[in-house]
Amino acid sequence: MSTPITPRPLMVLGTSSGAGKSLMTAALCRVLRRRGETPLPFKGQNMSNNAWVDQAGGEMAYSQALQAWAAGLEPQCAMNPVLLKPQGDSTSEVIHLGEAVGSARAEHYYRDWFRPGWAAIRQGLVRLQSAHPGGRLVLEGAGSPVEVNLQARDLTNLRLAQYLRARCILVADIERGGVFAQLMGTLALLRPVERPLIAGLLINRFRGRRELFDEGRRWLESRTGIPVLGVMPWLDELFPPEDSLDLLERRGRKRDADLEIAVLRLPSLSNFSDLDPLEAEPSVQLRWLTPGQELGNPDAVVVPGSKQTLRDLATLRSSGLAEALQRYASGGGQVFAICGGLQMLGRELCDPEGLEGDGDRQQAGLDLLPLRTVFGAEKALRHRRSLALWPPPAAGSAMALELEGFELHRGGTTALAGCEPLCADGQLGWWRRHGDQGGEVAGTYLHGVFDNGPWRRRWLNRLRQRKELAALSEHQPHHRQQRELLLDRLADAFEAHVNLEPLLKP
Repeated sequence: MSTPITPRPLMVLGTSSGAGKSLMTAALCRVLRRRGETPLPFKGQNMSNNAWVDQAGGEMAYSQALQAWAAGLEPQCAMNPVLLKPQGDSTSEVIHLGEAVGSARAEHYYRDWFRPGWAAIRQGLVRLQSAHPGGRLVLEGAGSPVEVNLQARDLTNLRLAQYLRARCILVADIERGGVFAQLMGTLALLRPVERPLIAGLLINRFRGRRELFDEGRRWLESRTGIPVLGVMPWLDELFPPEDSLDLLERRGRKRDADLEIAVLRLPSLSNFSDLDPLEAEPSVQLRWLTPGQELGNPDAVVVPGSKQTLRDLATLRSSGLAEALQRYASGGGQVFAICGGLQMLGRELCDPEGLEGDGDRQQAGLDLLPLRTVFGAEKALRHRRSLALWPPPAAGSAMALELEGFELHRGGTTALAGCEPLCADGQLGWWRRHGDQGGEVAGTYLHGVFDNGPWRRRWLNRLRQRKELAALSEHQPHHRQQRELLLDRLADAFEAHVNLEPLLKP
């Protein structure tokens, strides 16, 4: 039996963080899949608190999961063998091949973790290529590839490109300005051995008529000798943000929004992709709220996940937002919390091993739910399915709705008296009604809860009922279908505006 021919790897580099590498890599994966190839997304090292759990219980960055879906593959942690999860004070949790292996301070990271990290990257490559013989690696870089103080210890940019002989695309974001300086400066800082790896340039997020950049394209090609593969237009689609900083750009107002939902933008915000399905609802306006800003009187408040629950809880208190949230809830407000947010809403949080930092080992929560959380070293990392017991159905609706998602947290939570289970198995969250004002507080450990279309609409209809608005249809597909449509539209634009032939030549 003949061995499949392995196509030459491709790599997407960027002139800076936020240039669009993650989405361009996803687009490239979808386009190659359309051409009959098996693209294998891979990012050797990523730094993100927006994570996914694969079917084997391994932790990986959400952006590589998105790229796997673009490639038509099931995400696996080998696609992101080194994940760094910032946890404050210049420290990060270190995840190798899906498992937590320790923590690192920034100043000691390369001293202590360079060799183990490179070993994990090589092992991830072997696992991924063994699982998909003949697949083409589609690599994503990190930040800028020419950080001169880090080049000698680079784990995931040009060291990997050289190791795999990858053809590289260099992406620059014209929306940020200075696109010529971005590209020329990056190329100037490449070492002579690295320059031949750059096979093409890509201009991203261009507004207006493409022909207006024709002169710029010719200038770049004549000065660099590298083809400009394309000019990607600014897309109005609401793609998943590449990192939490991108959330700041989501400030547009929706004309037809009936509901305003405030989301607490915690200092250690994690798994912010949980909110993508709500952001995609035409009738919902999300207002990301930083501690220190006024809560106001939204139709609901969502407290999302946190990488540092106790520290973020302390920030809510010191900023006055904790007290504002308590007043809002007791006055009839609607509060929903996910994972770390659920822990904060409880009555008591215990950290006997000091896993959450050097603060008090036992702290009071916001006491909006009668829960007790004890943090432990072991993580819950698993996919879950359950039936939702709340919200109750409207007349003519199905009694219980199926939920699916995943757990990713440290700590176990137990319900005290007066707390009712939200799900049939009693483990994914609890809720309680407050006073005579009609307010409700609910929480769950289930990441991806809003991805479940019928449940999301039932929860929104509960908010709409309070405003005497017509109910929305609960006949909604899982958010993955909308994600697939977005990936297809991204790939359509990529195919229309980018010439891949110089990259795919033998």
